[in-house]
Amino acid sequence: MFGFTEEQVSEFGMSFGLTGFILFMLFIIWNLAKESKAGRLGTFVLFFVLAFGMVGFIAKQVLTWLLKM
Repeated sequence: MFGFTEEQVSEFGMSFGLTGFILFMLFIIWNLAKESKAGRLGTFVLFFVLAFGMVGFIAKQVLTWLLKM
């Protein structure tokens, strides 16, 4: 595809595509907290619980990057 290998396209999608998706999900969580008038503690709980799964993906990306060095 346009001179890129399948591995390059896949790596681009995994790094930039999923990063964009994570940012969009964080926006959705923030919007949910704002519309439900969750307050500070409620907003913290929403972000902590709903965004906790994203921490694994981010940690995997950081570890992969560190091990390639």
